[in-house]
Amino acid sequence: MHHLIRATVDTAALRHNLRRVRETAPGTRVMAVIKANAYGHGLVPVARALADSDGFAVARLEEGLALRAAGLGNTILLLEGVFGAEQLALAAENRFDLMVHNTEQLELLEGRDGATPVAAWIKLDTGMNRLGFRAEGFSSGYERLTRIGNVAADPTLVTHLANADDREDPKTDVQLHVFAATTAGLRGARSIANSAALLGWPASRADWVRPGLMLYGLSPFASETGAALGLRPAMTLRTEVIAIKQVRAGETVGYGGTWRAPRDSRMAVVAAGYGDGYPRSVPSGAPVLVNGRSAPLIGRVSMDMLTVDVTDLERAAPGDPVVLWGEGVPVEEIAALAGTIPYELVCGVSQRVHHELV
Repeated sequence: MHHLIRATVDTAALRHNLRRVRETAPGTRVMAVIKANAYGHGLVPVARALADSDGFAVARLEEGLALRAAGLGNTILLLEGVFGAEQLALAAENRFDLMVHNTEQLELLEGRDGATPVAAWIKLDTGMNRLGFRAEGFSSGYERLTRIGNVAADPTLVTHLANADDREDPKTDVQLHVFAATTAGLRGARSIANSAALLGWPASRADWVRPGLMLYGLSPFASETGAALGLRPAMTLRTEVIAIKQVRAGETVGYGGTWRAPRDSRMAVVAAGYGDGYPRSVPSGAPVLVNGRSAPLIGRVSMDMLTVDVTDLERAAPGDPVVLWGEGVPVEEIAALAGTIPYELVCGVSQRVHHELV
């Protein structure tokens, strides 16, 4: 079957980016973050491509179960932990590592039947103010966790950095200080760094790093692309031209007539829209590659189509290839034009987009 719009995922790029993680933080263990369908790249295919990671981190139980159903035996960490006895039983049965971030989860573990030890990670809230024990209650939570008989010894000590994508923000140093002071003397490996911290804050690398975005070849820093950091973008969003239209000078294009032709123009109608995950907020002038050459988006992005001014291209015809982001068009650039972050674009690729591995 011919698919008009496709998200091509380069598994060699994924493996290259994992090597970059190891080169950047030698001696650490890598917990590859593949939550949210591997940031839109495909949960199971990405896990298989990154099988040399020391473990996989997912947000929720269902994601971990999908990995086990696919036959993946790697360490799997549930970043949000579990919520209820049934989830805990399934997590233990499937040998998932559990994040523990509140007293309710401690109570679940204390009430659990079963002799199989569960590996636990305990989270300290150093300033993100989302999940985790506050500093004043962390040591008591830690001691309570270590007294539970069917929890493996020496839980991993974890925090998450709120502003690591800004190398000038002093909050990261404050969080690192709080983490070091609060966990001093406690047994267990340490895990702090996400992609931004791993690249920008060497003191955060500790025993485990938790890269997400950089594994997909994207930059966590607003002023840089992944390519500038030695990464290779893994996803290219491809489609094709479905029609060519002539537009007279002064005519408008698309809903609301937001773009008016300054001259007699030739326009390509492209099979992609916000129903596929290409943001409606991307403005006229954004780059689109048609036959490998850049041409500007014109008019509003609609649900299934967008339009491109191809007047200055030598040729453009129905069936010609189009790249919306990835190879030749950094997703970071499109995200900035849309007023958002690259995470949202790659995670937002819709279910009707065909995914293919190369």
